[in-house]
Amino acid sequence: MKRPHAFAFALALAVVASAAPGMAEDIKAGDITIQKPWARATPKGAEVGGAYFVIRNTGAQPDRLTGGTADFATVEIHQMKNEDGVMKMVELKDGLPIPAHGSVGLAPGGYHVMLTHLTHPLNKGETIKATLTFEHAGAVEVTFPVLAVGASGPDAAKGGGMGGMKM
Repeated sequence: MKRPHAFAFALALAVVASAAPGMAEDIKAGDITIQKPWARATPKGAEVGGAYFVIRNTGAQPDRLTGGTADFATVEIHQMKNEDGVMKMVELKDGLPIPAHGSVGLAPGGYHVMLTHLTHPLNKGETIKATLTFEHAGAVEVTFPVLAVGASGPDAAKGGGMGGMKM
């Protein structure tokens, strides 16, 4: 009678796996690849949210993330930075440079996409879509799995946060 226990275990494992938001596949546009996109859930009534990912540029020419669009929010590019011991957030109105043959990580506490004027909360387990705009690669539609409020990223359990560092 071990077989029913094995079946119950397999069924439970399948239920748990299906409850977790799936991580999106890499998205490629020209020399630009968007990796590990995700967003944080927001509390009810919040007017802003954040989206994060890694941008890789395999080309010989730099590119620039210049903005984006979404049907549920305004898309802005921001940076958290320390000025005289005080953390400040600034909008990067000229966009975010992506070096040739390099990458830039967008993560909590560093570079990030700020989703302002939200028309609805971002709920854990759902996905949201936005179109990111690059100077050379053009418009790239990205699907962001929504993780928990306060999540530090899809690789947090493995210690894989990028911290907004250029690599």
